[in-house]
Amino acid sequence: MKLMQNLPLRRLRKKSRPYLKGVSQLGLVLAVAGLTTLTLLGHAQMAPPAPPASPASLAPQNARYGLPLVGLSDAQLDDFADGFEEFTNEETPEGGLGPIFNNVSCVSCHSAPAVGGVSAVTVMRFGRMVNGVFDPMEAQGGSLLQERAIDPSVQEVIPREATVIAKRLTTPVFGLGLIEAIPDDTLLALARAPKPDGVSGRAAQITDVVSSRIRVGRFGWKAQQATLLAFSADAYVNEMGITNRFFPHENAPNGDRSKLARFDRFADPEDVVDPATGKADIDHAADFMRLLAAPPRLPMNASARQGENVFAQLGCATCHTPILSTGRSPIAALDRKPVNLYSDLLLHNMGGTADGIAQADAGIREMRTAPLWGLAGRHLYWHDGRAQNLDTAIRLHEGEAMRSRLRYEALNVNARRTLLDFLNTL
Repeated sequence: MKLMQNLPLRRLRKKSRPYLKGVSQLGLVLAVAGLTTLTLLGHAQMAPPAPPASPASLAPQNARYGLPLVGLSDAQLDDFADGFEEFTNEETPEGGLGPIFNNVSCVSCHSAPAVGGVSAVTVMRFGRMVNGVFDPMEAQGGSLLQERAIDPSVQEVIPREATVIAKRLTTPVFGLGLIEAIPDDTLLALARAPKPDGVSGRAAQITDVVSSRIRVGRFGWKAQQATLLAFSADAYVNEMGITNRFFPHENAPNGDRSKLARFDRFADPEDVVDPATGKADIDHAADFMRLLAAPPRLPMNASARQGENVFAQLGCATCHTPILSTGRSPIAALDRKPVNLYSDLLLHNMGGTADGIAQADAGIREMRTAPLWGLAGRHLYWHDGRAQNLDTAIRLHEGEAMRSRLRYEALNVNARRTLLDFLNTL
């Protein structure tokens, strides 16, 4: 990138990777899987270049998660590798981090069981109810609390006036390119389709900051973003304090512009397009997520196969739709492909166990149906991680999911076990 006195010292992207150059797709897969393992051991620090690891040296779980889509071209594999590099890079104050932020890299929150996955890290949301209407308290820095700062004097706190406080877990980014490629019309049709048990569900209608068009939201707990570039840009400014062309303004600590003026050292936007590549860091991170394969599906035994039938009989599949399909895509690996995500990506009323936060098009009781693929790689459930096992997570369902929950609670021990066996294959 072109460096100027009033711009942060953004990282110069590597132009060659001797450990990846000239290898086959399998070689790249093994190299990235090896780097994933080293990245986690190094606490989100990139490992030094090394030759591709052998299959026998890789932990089975890490070899299965965090790999590129099958069928990518050489150019797309390069984009994936560039994106992996950006996703695992640690930001610094000299590079524009802060002045308030939640973490220093994407992988800090998306790490298990491989880069792109989940973690126990949560972020905090807050607001208040005023005459029955949710106030995100934007003038006081809401609704997202940035919990860290480059200087203690600008540390954010939850305002005393806040009456709603909620935690949110990191969501995994495996397979998000497939989700992005599902046509809006597919989700709109799902929303219109009649459903049993009082279930409704609606498509979130949001203005995509990338295209300035009304699109169907699908990313985030509240389906607040429709495209991966918007999702990436939002995360950079709100989680790391890196302004960019879509979100060019810094968050002021608890809304205090004078504190921001004291510690905002660089002209905005801080993440600028590199003329050599035509991309900024947000584009590279979006490339990584777009080209990242879906989580693997584990084999089913007889009990799990019975549990799949129980899943349907309970009505779980009404919202956790087992399979959707992508539309036409210029990326062959995303073109008209099945997406086994177990979600309709719609907003549903979850009653009192929702997070109480209104965001984008979602109300305080609405949450996007969480995709169930990748359940086998997680250990915390529900939007705030309060459930430490799947049985607890199922029993937390309220609102539109209440009838399915009641059927689950009425199951005998054997039927309940088969259902959990099935869910643990996802």
